[in-house]
Amino acid sequence: MASPSSASRRSFRAIMNSVPVSVALYLAVIGSIVWLAYSGAQTMGYNWQWYRMPQYFYTLTDDGFQWGEIMIGLVKTIQLSVTAFFFATVLGLLVALLRLSGLVVGTAVAIAFLEFVRNMPILVLLYLFYYVLGPVFQLDRYTASILCLAVFHAALISEIFRAGINAVPKGQWEGATSIGMTRAQAYRYIVLPQSVKFMLPPMTGEVVHLIKSSAIVSVIAVAELTTIGRNLISDTYMSFEIWFTIAAVYMIVTLALSIGVSRLEKRYAVQN
Repeated sequence: MASPSSASRRSFRAIMNSVPVSVALYLAVIGSIVWLAYSGAQTMGYNWQWYRMPQYFYTLTDDGFQWGEIMIGLVKTIQLSVTAFFFATVLGLLVALLRLSGLVVGTAVAIAFLEFVRNMPILVLLYLFYYVLGPVFQLDRYTASILCLAVFHAALISEIFRAGINAVPKGQWEGATSIGMTRAQAYRYIVLPQSVKFMLPPMTGEVVHLIKSSAIVSVIAVAELTTIGRNLISDTYMSFEIWFTIAAVYMIVTLALSIGVSRLEKRYAVQN
């Protein structure tokens, strides 16, 4: 029978060996995509114009430094995502509390909401908010986009809240009850603060998910990064350069957030 130390060494070697393999596979996939795009462009006789791309990040004029369209679109995307995430968090917490309330009506409403949103493609949900609810409630496209993203991600965030609350030991509830706290007070002072360590990493990951899914609002011409990219292509016909650049900007933002998520997971790792 292998000793624990030898088993640990084997596990360590397996992990170390898997890292180069993962990096190699990632680079191979990215390299294949770039090569296929380049080959297709060459076949089409495409005229690459990368030298024109910096002006869409910034320009230096007589009036001084000016941000370009891509950077403006990135700021709009972040603003849209942050606003939608705020409302999604509030709504997700409400849905989670309803589901955990023990009330028949509250639980039924929460489950109905979750099942409806889970089984609805986000594109259809966006059309529902903009083309159906928009004329009824006088919603502009920006507001409809925020509500769509908030509702869609609230269903996911509510499950994060529910899992985090359920992860708090039952003894904490019993302790709160024994000192005369109401259920609301127990949530506010005992349960929710302790559940943060369970919820924070997946919640941060949900921010990454929301930023990526925010690109869907370009179909109703909301001013954000993907819409800016489509408009630039219409003006310049530089399809390959624009889309490669937009993809790189999204990748940089999401990778930066993913690194932050990894650090949070290590910092708030739950010890067994």
